[in-house]
Amino acid sequence: MDLKVKLDTQLRPEMVKTIKQIAKDEGRQIESLIEEALVDLVDKKKTQTPRRHVMTNYNSSHKEFSDLYLRLVQ
Repeated sequence: MDLKVKLDTQLRPEMVKTIKQIAKDEGRQIESLIEEALVDLVDKKKTQTPRRHVMTNYNSSHKEFSDLYLRLVQ
């Protein structure tokens, strides 16, 4: 069994109402919904950071391709 850590937090009442309704509709516990949401958030945050070598190559390409990058932004 996975070790769990108790976390105390506060949410807006309408958020709690919505979470309770989703849990009821899906036959799940609120805890599992919150854990799923946090796992999704952590995964999203991990993938938003570009890899170091990608940024190094991008930054080094700026001298050669800066005009192209500016045109692409427009």
